[in-house]
Amino acid sequence: MSSLSTHVLDTGLGLPAHGVPVRLSRVTGDQDVVLATGTTDDDGRIAELEPALPAGTYRLWFDVAAYAAASGQDIFFPEVTVTFTVADERHYHVPLLLSPFAFSTYRGS
Repeated sequence: MSSLSTHVLDTGLGLPAHGVPVRLSRVTGDQDVVLATGTTDDDGRIAELEPALPAGTYRLWFDVAAYAAASGQDIFFPEVTVTFTVADERHYHVPLLLSPFAFSTYRGS
């Protein structure tokens, strides 16, 4: 089984994005099954969103609109969805970099 963490950074402000609601789902056919929810901490992190992920396809959903409203920012993308595949037994870290008009993600360590 693999574990999962995430980290959200507001590159527009140069700060961690705290208070971002995040939802993890397993993708099974046409349905998403919600496995866990969380909110980023003061450092923009959710250290362990799910401690045991078997191989499969998963989706992280980030409620960027809630974060933007709380921080008084105007944004172009109200939500970000990242779909990824767990193929082996190791830790997966999926960071999200935000700015008002762009976002980026990658497989972290």
